Amino acid sequence: MLVNKNVERGRATRAHLIEVATRLFTAHGYDGTSIEAVQAESGVSRGSLYHHFPGKEALFLAVLAEVGAGITRQGEDAARDVADPVALLRIGGLLWIRNASDPVVRQIMLIDGPAVLGWERWRALDEQGPLGLIRDCLAYAAGTGRIEHRHIDAFAHIVLAAANEVAMMVARADDPAGALGDGESAFAEFLHRLLGDAQA
Repeated sequence: MLVNKNVERGRATRAHLIEVATRLFTAHGYDGTSIEAVQAESGVSRGSLYHHFPGKEALFLAVLAEVGAGITRQGEDAARDVADPVALLRIGGLLWIRNASDPVVRQIMLIDGPAVLGWERWRALDEQGPLGLIRDCLAYAAGTGRIEHRHIDAFAHIVLAAANEVAMMVARADDPAGALGDGESAFAEFLHRLLGDAQA
């Protein structure tokens, strides 16, 4: 029983550290947030912090994963009652673009993420996640005659790149909320021209 309580306590401490770090990274950026600031804000001992995270980058990666998991859950919720894979593609892309105006996603995933991980590691996250889903949606589109089968892989990369670039445009705009409307409209039109109607 003691072991279980210790495990639960450890999980709670880890979750608390991620929550505090998320707030600080969002407010001050990766470079402007020290591991000591996270420790002080969290009220966790230095030993406990380093037990869970050996350094600031490891803590940031955990924050990045948690923010990404939140977006995945949003996508699953939004797609629950949608049967058409092409509509799912539109929903997912627009959801990602809308999230780019959220201060947490903006700072952690789109500004600090590529800088801390480096382009190759940041890009690998897409290879492990959304790229496969995009391919599946486009394979369905090819099966219904909307695109040629030989273009599935290339179009998957193009759609992913388009969604990421629009998200970056929104995130780096002086007025992210203001840039969002143009970004959403452009991405929706891009998918419409590529695949035809796919109303979400």
